[in-house]
Amino acid sequence: MSGTSLDGITAAAATFRDVGARVEPTLLAQAHRPFAPEERARLLNAMQSGSARDYCMLSVDLAHWLADAAELAITASGVPRSRVRAVVSHGQTLWHEPGHSTWQLGQPAVIAERLALDVISDVRARDVAAGGQGAPLVSAADVMCFSHDTEWRVLQNIGGIGNLTLVPPAGSPHAPIAFDTGPGVVIMDGVVRALVPGLVYDVDGILASQGEPLMEVVRACLAHPYFEAAPPKTTGRELFTPDYISQFIDSCRAASPAVSVADIVATAVLFTAESIADQIARFVNVPISQLVVAGGGADNPSLMKALANVLPVRLGSGAPQLHTFSDLFFSGDAKEAVAFALIGWLHLQQRAGNVPSATGAIAPRVLGSFTPAHATQ
Repeated sequence: MSGTSLDGITAAAATFRDVGARVEPTLLAQAHRPFAPEERARLLNAMQSGSARDYCMLSVDLAHWLADAAELAITASGVPRSRVRAVVSHGQTLWHEPGHSTWQLGQPAVIAERLALDVISDVRARDVAAGGQGAPLVSAADVMCFSHDTEWRVLQNIGGIGNLTLVPPAGSPHAPIAFDTGPGVVIMDGVVRALVPGLVYDVDGILASQGEPLMEVVRACLAHPYFEAAPPKTTGRELFTPDYISQFIDSCRAASPAVSVADIVATAVLFTAESIADQIARFVNVPISQLVVAGGGADNPSLMKALANVLPVRLGSGAPQLHTFSDLFFSGDAKEAVAFALIGWLHLQQRAGNVPSATGAIAPRVLGSFTPAHATQ
């Protein structure tokens, strides 16, 4: 899995089994293959401009990076290659046009040749073809694997983009809902990269902890029409572009001429926290007992503190308990990779991997395209 944060590729080796109404995942190993600065620059540039030759070459080169990550996870798991049923590759989203089309690079044939394993890829396209948003696809794992026994739970991922799944109690007839809440770490990281040479993100939230956020900038950002739009809905770097980040910085400087770098980072953190709380307040209409946070944002103490502060303000006495995914399950850094592994496991059984009430698709669909390791006789 490589997401909108563009920090690298996370791979997980996992097994799954049906246990009653649930699917039980077991994380065997995880690995991270970071992007070198020049690799990240190629991906960012491709999202803004590029030739057919650029995209052709990048898709193959990225496939090698994806194969590197899968190799690391397989080795770390200690599982013999003969027992690996398939590699599931999300690739890298270059463009996502909600309700119309979605485009992920990472040539699956290269991964199949490199690893001599079956590959399942292009997992978003079928949901989009069926009228869905193509996201959030982690909802299948949220519902099948991570529901509460008796209460409603929100699982919030904070990667580059934030997305949530409202999960009913296990076995409930109620349909889950899911949607992108807005920015995850994309603006926070973008601000840091723009203002602090040599720093790619705010390590341990230290910069943000030293600043004072500008609430008037946060309010202005929350006035964007995306936040008013009802689910299902998705967003990404198509909205939160480098120009958006530059304008965000300019807005902070206009609001307070003496603003510091720490203040701007703190404002980005508060915007992310407020956007999550805002979307829960607007569109979650049942009492929720827990908000369970995964993704890189869960590792940022300043962001988690901001969330803990804004939830009671937005939701009052109905504010949920705040947990990290790692507290309740396994490493939150591996959650998305395990979720896409689940989609591949479901594909191999010809079982649906999308949740129509989450994506807006007309019906459940088997997700992904299959590339065999080699020709069968």
